[in-house]
Amino acid sequence: MVAGAAARKDAVPPFEPVVPVPRVDAREVVLGKVVPWRILALGAAVVLALGGIGGFAGGWAGKTFRADHQRVELRQVEGRPGSGDLTEIGEVAQRVQPAVAAINIEAIGMSGIGSGVVIDEDGHILTNNHVISGVADIPDAELTVTFSAAGEARSVPARIIGRDPKTDLAVIKVEDVSGLTVAELGDSSQVRVGDTVIALGSPQGLNGTVTSGIVSALNRPVRLAGEGTDTDGVADAIQTDASINPGNSGGPLVDLRGAVIGINTVIYSVSGGSQGLGFAIPINMAKGIAEQLIAGEAPVHPDIGVTARTAANGTLTGAELATVVPGGPADAAGIREGDVITAVGERSVGSADELTVAIRTSGAGEAVSVTLVRDGQRMNLDVTPEG
Repeated sequence: MVAGAAARKDAVPPFEPVVPVPRVDAREVVLGKVVPWRILALGAAVVLALGGIGGFAGGWAGKTFRADHQRVELRQVEGRPGSGDLTEIGEVAQRVQPAVAAINIEAIGMSGIGSGVVIDEDGHILTNNHVISGVADIPDAELTVTFSAAGEARSVPARIIGRDPKTDLAVIKVEDVSGLTVAELGDSSQVRVGDTVIALGSPQGLNGTVTSGIVSALNRPVRLAGEGTDTDGVADAIQTDASINPGNSGGPLVDLRGAVIGINTVIYSVSGGSQGLGFAIPINMAKGIAEQLIAGEAPVHPDIGVTARTAANGTLTGAELATVVPGGPADAAGIREGDVITAVGERSVGSADELTVAIRTSGAGEAVSVTLVRDGQRMNLDVTPEG
């Protein structure tokens, strides 16, 4: 959760008491406006919130592009935790914690916190876009990263390398820092419902916090948007009951090997706190976006050139197409306005958000079969998403 130039109601100092106020909009609870400390508050509305910081939202003059666009590939471990891997949560936390970064942002009259994870020896740190996006137009804002390990903490300056509002991901970098611990990146395609997972980060500014739980669901479409941030997309999320709170955003969700399987992003709450419903962006998606950002490239997002709304009339559920862009991939495939898409490939589609994640996970330039209903007739058409 962030606060920032268009500030946030939860951007309070970690230990300052919260004073309740009547009728606070749910998004303002998580992505609200900067106001004097004395009137900051969390509302009691249902929140589906960008999960976890008291930071800024908006946009840093974001991407610093490399002229050579060198290919970047982050290391990744394969498979699932096995009998030879760590089984004690404490052991896992001890291994991973040195790679977890607490992110602090300071500007005149505001401050923010979030989390991140070191992903290579060059000092690149993966986090959420909404953690850092709001300092784009604040040239004097300070971005600081704190590493906590073995009871010691060290803070160093950082800068933004690139960010992607459509996936709520960003990469920042620390310079000339020796002895960095790099997290192992796992394979989120191997994650199963019921797997034990561990969330690490700095909820409410409490660095070095570890919580655990299980994977509650997979492929959960979760919208990433809110006031005060330019983040606007849908995550094909991992759902977990590991406690995630404001400040956890951008921190890692790891398996029993200590391999990162997701980036903690969203909480669902009736009070702005953890309610056993947390969501993380799968690392397989995050890894690809991070590699493109580090290389100075604009992230690729497969698209078929449609807008949609959720269709649910008692007999048919899916994504009803409101518009089809002339000359776009959907138009070229013979898809029309009013068609209701019910599946993309092998994946069922029951809402507009599910259509978004189904297309984005299908791959640009690769033909995929789309199942749709038109005038009561079911048909299949092949469409090739563009990137």
